Amino acid sequence: MDITPILALDLAGVFVFALTGALAASRSEMDIFGHIVLAILPAIGGGTVRDLILDVPVFWLSMPVYIWLAVLAATIVYIAPPRVGKRLTALEWADALGLALFCVIGASKAYNLTGNITISVTMGIVTASVGGMLRDIVCNEVPLILQKEVYATAALLGGLVYCLAVKFGLGQTYALLAGGVCAFVLRGAALHWGWSLPQRRPRAD
Repeated sequence: MDITPILALDLAGVFVFALTGALAASRSEMDIFGHIVLAILPAIGGGTVRDLILDVPVFWLSMPVYIWLAVLAATIVYIAPPRVGKRLTALEWADALGLALFCVIGASKAYNLTGNITISVTMGIVTASVGGMLRDIVCNEVPLILQKEVYATAALLGGLVYCLAVKFGLGQTYALLAGGVCAFVLRGAALHWGWSLPQRRPRAD
């Protein structure tokens, strides 16, 4: 198996997002099976929906290593000291890294297939957010993408930077790096300084 930059980022994204699911399971005090299920959902959920929409073979069906990476992440969190596994901060920052990786991976796959920036950015957002939505719904929490936090906006920025970088001749590896860094910096800044999108002002009675 040749490890290309895209495959390396994809594997890293799956592992990191699997960690977020396992951390969520730890916070909810689930057993090992719960850890594995919650790890698999964010790890492959977004990519599965993306591939179904693009009408291409679902990525993990031909490479079960993605599933085993999720199982590994779940096992690591399950045996970790309780204070580490239940820290919300660890979940948030792992999720930010997973978002940065997945938004450019999703955008790159769609761009290579369609050459359309709008579709590619949308698929980047889908790849980065759907798995986390499934994780949060199972944990009976409001998905981050539906809250006022800067989340989907960071994925949009990362996917857009990647597409524009490729369009204007930047190499694939550098485009992936540029998009991922932009998404992570924006999401990280939002976490650090509490940035959020403006809410609709309530109507005066």
